[in-house]
Amino acid sequence: MRKLAAGNWKMNGTAAALDEARTLIAAHPAPTCDMLLCPPATLIAQLSALAKGTSLQVGGQDCHAAASGAHTGDIAAAMLADAGATHVILGHSERRADHGESDADVHAKALAARAAGLIAIICIGETEAQRDAGTTLDVIAAQMASVPVDMTAQNLVIAYEPVWAIGTGRTPTLDQIAEVHAFLRTRLTGRIGTTAAGVRLLYGGSVKPSNAADIFAIPHVDGALVGGASLKAADFGAIVAALSAA
Repeated sequence: MRKLAAGNWKMNGTAAALDEARTLIAAHPAPTCDMLLCPPATLIAQLSALAKGTSLQVGGQDCHAAASGAHTGDIAAAMLADAGATHVILGHSERRADHGESDADVHAKALAARAAGLIAIICIGETEAQRDAGTTLDVIAAQMASVPVDMTAQNLVIAYEPVWAIGTGRTPTLDQIAEVHAFLRTRLTGRIGTTAAGVRLLYGGSVKPSNAADIFAIPHVDGALVGGASLKAADFGAIVAALSAA
């Protein structure tokens, strides 16, 4: 499978930030991994136009479960696709915490994403309290309910993001990452069958150029979901290069 370096810009960036995308594209015209940026919704159409015909793919950061309707401020999956997106991040820990999204909510959004022809990047991960309590794998197993059972390697990516490592500079040990990713592959196979072998499992949580190579050497780590380091072409490009070399 082709590995995936995905960047989540979160609530950062105006049109001026597209210069970073231009620099990234110029520096990595033909990487051996897939390269994806998920900017704010206001930039999706502009970035999609900029990225057309290049190595860069574009995604959204969330979608509504409904195809249309009275949902002020929300965005339907088909609208993301219409703006040029090919992927959408779902169930990020910040959405789960700030907006109270449940596994059932994420499940419904994943179905909407699939119906619109988008690849769903479903995020899962434990809090610091859950890690300290030794319940990490129980939490991961429960969050697998977010994944529709009829998803396939063609429309699904899973991102493991330990909540306590996002934006903190802290990173789990390589053994901890390896344990969760191996567990994820096994549980995902039990949920969606043999197609799970081809589903890309991303690691996210303070991924940066200095630790990327070590993380990408771990079995069942098929790429990264990168936050802050994706805002600068030099930093994200170094991660793309590390993944291409892995």
